[in-house]
Amino acid sequence: MLPRLPVVLLPLLVTLASAQTRTRDVIYMKAGGVAFTMDVLKPAKPNKAAVVFMVSGGWMSDHSMLNSFGPAIEKVFVDGGFTVFEVVHGAQPRFKVAEIVEQVRTAVRFVHAHAADYGIDTNRVGVSGISSGAHLSLMIAGSPEFPVNAVAAIAPPTDLANWGKPAFVLTDEPQMAIFFPALGIDPKAPRSDIEAPLRKLSPITYVNPKFPPTLIVHGDDDKIVPLQQAQAMDQALAKAGVEHKLEVIPGGGHDDKTFGPGLTKALQWFKEKLLK
Repeated sequence: MLPRLPVVLLPLLVTLASAQTRTRDVIYMKAGGVAFTMDVLKPAKPNKAAVVFMVSGGWMSDHSMLNSFGPAIEKVFVDGGFTVFEVVHGAQPRFKVAEIVEQVRTAVRFVHAHAADYGIDTNRVGVSGISSGAHLSLMIAGSPEFPVNAVAAIAPPTDLANWGKPAFVLTDEPQMAIFFPALGIDPKAPRSDIEAPLRKLSPITYVNPKFPPTLIVHGDDDKIVPLQQAQAMDQALAKAGVEHKLEVIPGGGHDDKTFGPGLTKALQWFKEKLLK
């Protein structure tokens, strides 16, 4: 679940640099002798809305990822007038996914607390990410104590206890076995002891009528995260009466063909939901 964004967008970094200011390594949390940081990008003409973007793939995150696909993210949202907070979280396997969820929730709390410093309106905060970053975005959206006003999730895992089909847990999929440690799963444990923590780490568990307007973008040829994950989340949002939209990319995999259009669709979603 490591996202890779279109390399054709990377040369646009030069254009981007003239249209924004970047504040690097802003510390949003300290714990256990570790400082967790984000980069903050402010457009030349800010619209007072913010996009908090989870820099994450396979629940790993580091500053090199900002260099590899950050420019594409920045080009889309910053040129759209949004102040962007690029959140780097602690990487698995050192940190469990449950810990990572708390880290990114703290990042959103930081954005709210420092809204005046960055010239943003706390009623215009969106959260987004790709793959595991999308999973984390949806986990944040389901946390009423850390409110966001819209979410755009690209290729998200949403229901780890029903992975591709009912009662087939994520860790039943051989290619996902590498995530046992990060998910806190003992593969030899009773089935109920495996399913319980996976449900706790599934965004679908937290869908409720107060969930923010949610866009999900997913490719119909994604061989890493099943399209069923997006469809299940979409159905849960509909049942809860949440404003939502599912955009399926024909022929899109867990790759550039989905991620690139996904960012463009996320920008449009945030314009519609945060700039009213």
